[in-house]
Parts: sequence; C-alpha cells; structure tokens
Amino acid sequence: MEQANVMIKKYEELEFRDDFMFGKVMQDKELCRDVLECLLQRPVGELSDIDPQREFRCTSDGKPIRLDIYTRDERGIYDAEMQNKGRKSLKDLALTKRSRYYQSSIDTDYMDRGYHYKTLPDSTILFICTFDPFEKGLAKYSFTGCCEEDNSITIDDGVSRIFYNCTYSGKDLPEEIGKFYQYVETGKSGDALTKRIDEAVHEARKREEWRSDYMKERVIIMDAIEEERQNTERERKRADEAESRANSAEAELEKARKIISDYEAKEREATKPIVTT
Repeated sequence: MEQANVMIKKYEELEFRDDFMFGKVMQDKELCRDVLECLLQRPVGELSDIDPQREFRCTSDGKPIRLDIYTRDERGIYDAEMQNKGRKSLKDLALTKRSRYYQSSIDTDYMDRGYHYKTLPDSTILFICTFDPFEKGLAKYSFTGCCEEDNSITIDDGVSRIFYNCTYSGKDLPEEIGKFYQYVETGKSGDALTKRIDEAVHEARKREEWRSDYMKERVIIMDAIEEERQNTERERKRADEAESRANSAEAELEKARKIISDYEAKEREATKPIVTT
C-alpha cells in the first residue's frame, strides 16, 4: 500500500523521494557515488554497474525482494533504499526486519555464486527515510554489531545498516547532508549536489521510455492493490458470515438454556412438599 500512494502520481510529478524516480536518477554512477559519499561522509570507490530494482529470490517459492539501488566498489556492496512510509505505521513497516532480510538476501546471492564465506564483501544498507524511522529525533541511526557485555568489542562482520531521518532539521548536521535532507523533504536544491540531482530529475521526466516503464509498473501495482482489496473484502465477508453464524448459535443456545431453566423450575415446583395446617 505504501507504493500505491506513490504510484497514483502522474509521471511528471515524480520527485527524487519517490522510489521509481530515485531508482532512475541514481543509475548515474557519478551521481550515485556522490550521494553515497555525502551520506556516508567518506570516499567511495569507482562503482560497478548500478543495478536498480535488483530482485533477489533465495528460494523458488520464497518471498522476492527488490532493492532500489544495488552497486559495489572495491570495498564492498551498497544497497540504497528510498523509504516512504505512506499510510503504514512504523510497526507495519518493519524496517529493522526488512533490512535484516535484505542483508541476508545479499549474502545468500553472493554465496550461491560458489564463493567461500570468508570472502564475503562488506555491505552497507542505507535507508533514506522521509520520516523519523525510530521516532527518537536523531539525524541518523547507524547499527553495527557490538558485544553487550563490552561495547568496545565489535563483531566486525563488515555489515552496516544506516537509517537516515530526512525530517531532521537540527543545526549540527554536516552542511551537505543538511542540504540533501532539505532537498528530499522540500524538493528545493541548496548546493551543487542537490542541483545536480534536481537537474537529473527534470531530465528523467522527459524520458519517454521511463514514462512507459512507470505506466507499466503503475498498472501492475494497481492490479495488485485491486486484488488485495478484493481479498480483503472476501475475508471481511467471511468474517461477517462467521460472526452472524456465531450470533445465531448463541441465540439458539440462549433459547435452550431458557427451556432448560423453565423445565428445572417446573420440576422443583412439582416436587416441593405440600405444607398442611
């Protein structure tokens, strides 16, 4: 349902914060690397081919996932996700479990290629959130494994998961991240990087082949929404019918209880000793 809120937009209205546009714009290797360097606040190497909407299916009947942007440099793998909440609650969104599943899917895909686990590359999963993902008011939330008994001991497995809160407006942010957050939130560019992103968005809106891709995806999503609505309606109807049957059964049971109660009362009356004076 989160995607449904995005997909009802016209193609010309799509912004960088929308999944589809984010995936298209971030295919530019230089722009993608600059965005990653901005968010990570460290250099990123030359990126391999960027794979937007990379799909993983770990088993033939397993739940598939699609990563917004999947790429790597000589240091490791990067998965960047633009995350809108839509009408879902944070609990229903399950970002932490989702990031765990994404991470395991990336590792499984790598191992399925015949590599040894000792060669697993470092991986960084970035969730760029248009809401505060943990509602604690922080600019970002970074997670790496550490020992509960001694926080100075880290598990050092090469895995990082970072959740960015683009609603954060504090003054303690590095300037480039602050400008990036502002652009995601408002669509207003304020520095060289966000101006480049904005130019890429405007150019993308002119791409007829991407418009066609969007319309096809929109049809698929809307069909899925309609199917979900019909399934929900059927479930609601079955629940209503079950409740009606339960109410009828309760009414019949109440009648039976009344008959038994009346019968027992008559029995007690009939066996009551006759008192004579």
